[in-house]
Amino acid sequence: MINDDRIISDLEELESFLVAVESGMLGLNNAAGIVLATSNADGRRFVAVLDDNNQLLLGRWVTEEVFQTGQDLVKNGPKRKH
Repeated sequence: MINDDRIISDLEELESFLVAVESGMLGLNNAAGIVLATSNADGRRFVAVLDDNNQLLLGRWVTEEVFQTGQDLVKNGPKRKH
């Protein structure tokens, strides 16, 4: 599912990731939403960029702490703009 072993380990990294997605820096086409989710395979937490059909475009692993404390940041979007 996620072919990237980098792990977002703090809220600053999560915010930078969100800004990169929103600004188009990652070159994702048809990105419609960003969510925090749990892998059914192994229970690991990740941030997922979804298209308008709710298909995964890009995922990045996150620590449990980021998963727990980053919910509002993902829901409301980053304060820092691109």
